[in-house]
Amino acid sequence: MTFQVFMLAVALVLLLEGVGPLLFPNKWRRYLNELSHQNQQVIQRLGGALVTAGVVVLVIFA
Repeated sequence: MTFQVFMLAVALVLLLEGVGPLLFPNKWRRYLNELSHQNQQVIQRLGGALVTAGVVVLVIFA
């Protein structure tokens, strides 16, 4: 993987992550508030599922 491809991937993640707060700031704030009150295990499972999904996508398309 070249550095340019890596930076393009980082830019895409930043773009996707920024859409929610940009377009729906109040919903985004409620989402973060609700997430902050979740059990630690729920957050860890969510993170694990996201990492697993990312690895699967990488394996399929890389």
